[in-house]
Amino acid sequence: MIAVGLAMDAFAVSLVAGGSEQVRGPMATFRLSFHFGLFQFLMPVIGWYAGTSIVSLISSVDHWVAFGLLAYVGIRMIRSGMDSKARSLGADPSRGLTLVALSLATSIDALAVGLSLAMVRVSIWYPSVIIGVVTSGLSLIGIRLGRKLGTAFGKRMEIAGGIILNLIGLKILLSHLMT
Repeated sequence: MIAVGLAMDAFAVSLVAGGSEQVRGPMATFRLSFHFGLFQFLMPVIGWYAGTSIVSLISSVDHWVAFGLLAYVGIRMIRSGMDSKARSLGADPSRGLTLVALSLATSIDALAVGLSLAMVRVSIWYPSVIIGVVTSGLSLIGIRLGRKLGTAFGKRMEIAGGIILNLIGLKILLSHLMT
């Protein structure tokens, strides 16, 4: 569920890129989906390592921190999904600084998730691989689907991703409060 929730930004951008026909050909499709997946894999690892160094200092409130981070990210995704402004990706988003900027922008939420996973003492490697693979796969699907359906569902998918992250944060909070 976390992987799908985190992948929604990349999926939405992929839908837009595919719908606007800015990502042309198999290499451009590969570059975009690969980099989205790679950054989504790396960011939780970075967040987790940062989180393990401070976990002993905040272990009594870690569930609140995890909930707060996931709620913040989820609410931000929902707000972005409800924004009526259309996204504009500019030139080919599968090349150069545009590719790096989009990869960072769509994966920054994963940094907070990695930090949250460190606070609840979850090993990071398996979740990070799953997050990266799911993001890469959903990005590929988004590009292809975007080519067929245009950008009609991009915002709704971002809203769904935000809702999923909020529910996961609530589950973490409730599981700690109930014990």
